Amino acid sequence: MSNVKHQGPLVGLKVIDLATVVAGPGVAKYFADYGADVIKVERPTGDSTRSMGWTQPGESDSLWWKLVNRGKRSLVLDLKQTSDLAVLKKLIDSADLLIENMRPGKIEQLGLDPVELIKMNPKLVVLRVSGFGQSGPYAQKPGFATIAEALSGLSSLLGEPDGGPLLPPIALTDEVTALVGSFSAMMAIFHAKQTGQGQVVEIDLVNSVLQIMGPLPAAWDSMGYLQPRLGSSIPYSIPRGTYQCSDGVWVALSASAESVARRLIETVGGGGDPRFMSFQARFENREALEELTRNWISSRPSAEVISIIDAADAAIAPVYSMQQVIEDPHFIERESFTRVDGILMQNLVARMSKTPGKINSVGPKLGEHTEEIVDELNAKK
Repeated sequence: MSNVKHQGPLVGLKVIDLATVVAGPGVAKYFADYGADVIKVERPTGDSTRSMGWTQPGESDSLWWKLVNRGKRSLVLDLKQTSDLAVLKKLIDSADLLIENMRPGKIEQLGLDPVELIKMNPKLVVLRVSGFGQSGPYAQKPGFATIAEALSGLSSLLGEPDGGPLLPPIALTDEVTALVGSFSAMMAIFHAKQTGQGQVVEIDLVNSVLQIMGPLPAAWDSMGYLQPRLGSSIPYSIPRGTYQCSDGVWVALSASAESVARRLIETVGGGGDPRFMSFQARFENREALEELTRNWISSRPSAEVISIIDAADAAIAPVYSMQQVIEDPHFIERESFTRVDGILMQNLVARMSKTPGKINSVGPKLGEHTEEIVDELNAKK
C-alpha cells in the first residue's frame, strides 16, 4: 500500500469508488477522511470531475476534483477490456464497500451484478447512487441534481414571492446525498461486521432532498398547504430574513422560538402590539412585522444593530462572503478550513476525541496509483 499513514476509526476498511461527479464520490471522500483505503477507479480518459469548474492556472485537475476525491488512490481501468474487468473483480473480492452511480442496469451489463458480487464476497456492501432509484418510471432519467431539485419540489420553494422558481447555487443535492450515503453505507457495514452478511443499499438524489423538507408532505396531505415562495422567510419563524443596515451591510435574523420573537419585537418597537403577540397573530400580520423590522434595521449601522439584538439574546449575524468566513477569527481558531497540498478546503466534518481522521492529500493524478495497486493484488497470489 501507499506510504500514506491512514488514521481514524475506519482504518482497515477497503472502499472501491466506481462513482463519478460529486454525490457518490462524496461518500467515498468521508470514508477516506476517517482512515479507509479508498481506491478511485477511473476510465482511461479520467473522471469528468477533473475538468469541472474552476482550475488553477497551470493545473490540469479542477478544484472540485481535488476536494471531492481527497485522500483516495487512483486506479485506471478500461472495463470494456476483460483483463481490466478481472482486476476490478479481484479488488472487489476483498473490499468492504463498492460505490457506483451508473444509470440503473448499466453495471449489470458490465458483468458486475451486485447480487453476484456479494455471492463472491459475502461481506460486501454495494452502495448504489442514482437520480431517482433503481426502479420506477423515472429510473432511466439522467441522474442530475438539477432534475432532482425540480422534481423533489425544492426548486418550487426557492425564490422571491413575485419571481420564478430558482435552483440552489451550490451542489446542495449532491452534498446532502453524500451525507445520506455515508450514513447508509456505514449502517450496512456495521451489520456486515456483526453478521458477515453484505447487502445492496440504494439511495437517490430525490429521496435525499425530500429528507430536508420537514413536514411539508404532511402539511399538504393533512391540511392542503402548499408552501409558496417566500424569499428568505419561512412559515414558522416570523420575522426571519435578510435585512440591509444603514451602512450597506446585510444581516440575517430569525425568531423561531416564542421567547426570542417577543424579545426581538420589543427591541424593534413592536412590544405590546396585539398584532405580534402570538405566532398566529404574527403569521396573519407578517408583512406589517417585516416592515417594522426592516425599517428599524435600515435606520442603523450594522454594528449597532448586531450589538442591540445580541444584547436581547436574539438570533442575528452579518451575511458573510466566503472571504469573510475564511478570515473570521472564530473559524480560524476552530480550524474550519485546512490547507492540503497547497489547496484551501473544508476541514473534517466531525471532530473525534479518540479516533480523529486525517486528510492525507488532494485528489490524485490520473492513474497515480495504478502500478502500486496492481502490485498489491499480484502480491496476494
